[in-house]
Amino acid sequence: MSNTYELKAEARAQVGKGSARELRRNGLIPAVIYGDKKDPVSITLSRKDITLKIYGGGFMTTIATIDVDGTKYRVLPKDYQLDPVRDFVMHVDFLRVSKNTQVTVEIPVHFENEEKSPGIKRGGVLNVVRHTVECNCPANSIPDALVADLTGLEIGDGIHISHITLPEGVEPTITDRDFTIATVASPAGLKSDDNAASEDAEDDAGEEAEAEDDSEE
Repeated sequence: MSNTYELKAEARAQVGKGSARELRRNGLIPAVIYGDKKDPVSITLSRKDITLKIYGGGFMTTIATIDVDGTKYRVLPKDYQLDPVRDFVMHVDFLRVSKNTQVTVEIPVHFENEEKSPGIKRGGVLNVVRHTVECNCPANSIPDALVADLTGLEIGDGIHISHITLPEGVEPTITDRDFTIATVASPAGLKSDDNAASEDAEDDAGEEAEAEDDSEE
């Protein structure tokens, strides 16, 4: 699990579009803490601090502590909105978590041992079908990543979710099939060579048939 971090925040008395716009003009962003069968808490955060966390990686899978005027909340980011034009953070939603909280998160997939894949050594291309896998897991033990081992994979082979060792308590939300994570695909050049070889074989077969017809005449 990623290292936790702490953010300073202030309680937000006023809500609404006008208040939110004023906050953003002052380098702050509105946010809300909800869940755990308690009333939501409206807060303001430093845009700079939250932007650094979002673009630093692992934001959506890392438990954080938010200090709101001296009261601390353990939370997991659940959503954030970006300005569609200027791409800066507009709003963040945080979910309160406890030791018993179960969450649904998108966990990134990391691939290792490409150098031990015969298919990739021959020029095969790793075709990633899923860069993340949606899983249910305890909030206190969200893995940083799921690890897919490419050792021994030939061209045409694939990695399915059953090939990945999941940490205890982590389960994919898709349970009705052994879905594909990635495949080792043929490179374009090899496909072209295979097609050319197939066409040559067809031409040879056609020439042989014509020769047989000529001999019968």
